[in-house]
Amino acid sequence: ATGITALELMPLADFPGRWNWGYDGVLPFAPDSSYGRPEDLKALIDAAHARGLMVFLDVVYNHFGPEGNYLPRIAPQFFTNAQTPWGGAIDYGNANVRAFTIDNALHWLDHYRFDGLRLDAVHAIVAPGEPGILHALSETVGRLAAATGRHIHLVLENDDNRATLLDPRQDPPAGRYRAQWNDDYHHGWHVLLTGEDAGYYRDYARPAAQVVRTLREGYAYQGEPSPNRGGEPRGEPSGHLPPGAFVDFIQNHDQIGNRPKGERLTALARPEPLAAALAVLLLQPSPPLLFMGEEWGATEPFPFFCDFSGDLADAVRKGRKREFADAYAKHGGADIPDPLAQATRDAAVLDWEALGKPPHRERLALTRALLTVRRDHLVPLLPAIERGADARIDDGVLAAEWRGGDRRLQLIANLSDAAKPRPALVWGQ
Repeated sequence: ATGITALELMPLADFPGRWNWGYDGVLPFAPDSSYGRPEDLKALIDAAHARGLMVFLDVVYNHFGPEGNYLPRIAPQFFTNAQTPWGGAIDYGNANVRAFTIDNALHWLDHYRFDGLRLDAVHAIVAPGEPGILHALSETVGRLAAATGRHIHLVLENDDNRATLLDPRQDPPAGRYRAQWNDDYHHGWHVLLTGEDAGYYRDYARPAAQVVRTLREGYAYQGEPSPNRGGEPRGEPSGHLPPGAFVDFIQNHDQIGNRPKGERLTALARPEPLAAALAVLLLQPSPPLLFMGEEWGATEPFPFFCDFSGDLADAVRKGRKREFADAYAKHGGADIPDPLAQATRDAAVLDWEALGKPPHRERLALTRALLTVRRDHLVPLLPAIERGADARIDDGVLAAEWRGGDRRLQLIANLSDAAKPRPALVWGQ
């Protein structure tokens, strides 16, 4: 009834402890038992399909978790001497390792009938092999799609902004990926809404202009030097790609959870600008992503949590404190949640009773209305929109226009605090 068309699950691979975000999985073929049995996962997907919903799964092919990973002892050739931010790098130059991971992707897609996969942090695959594991995996999945007649969607998370990996127009994808999560879209909006400029947000010192560029061309960084990377260039030109190549969002688990207290935008931004950002997100052509509860303005935090033990648990606590040293100093550490505490995990559980209460009821009604407009007026145009928008922001008013054949999609949003006249949309050819 809300207008959502797909569900995406965070990683399910079996992990140590009672709870985890899922990115510390060590048995990639086994859904973690804390969520139920494999039959329960199949039942969930069947129930979603019966309601016209696709189901995607987040998969982690760049590392294994630090606890319970016995592969280095059983098969040390699985890894190289290189390191990722989360542990030893997987060696995809080894044919058996490549087959293992490709079989895992097919396992989720064929055995459980997921409709797509989101590959986590592929920029951290430091030994991709030749041809690269991403190309080989996509080609194999493409053959599955062709043989079964299914639409299977492969989506990347890739901080390197590699446009050459994307082609949403191929069906099935032949060695390419349908889309990428567009962190640039999020980061620009986050700075625009909150004024924060620490960490990777320092790359977005011109947030309005960078939001406009994401609407116009996909990435904000297309080879420009990144201050957060010490001036190293980041990204590839992306203006030739259609909007369907970029999954846009203003909140997700990473950007919320990788904060000292895990606050959502509902705790960081005023309601009116946040409502405007939501409207733009849902009325622009790129596939929009909503983080759980965002559709009704949930206020519960989503801090990082895990359930390690011993020295590893202490190392996680110390690592989080180092990462958020400034915040710990500011708050005295008193209200920064302990990532190992059950209370931290429990705080992230949504209060579904809030749906019937203001202002959540009103925000849900807005989301439904926007998604109805998207279904009725945008979706019929999407196949014909082959590239980004003409876009600008002037005196706080955002204006954008996409062309699909002989039809045009125009979006105008007043992002200022004052009433503004409707601008004339005249674009140079």
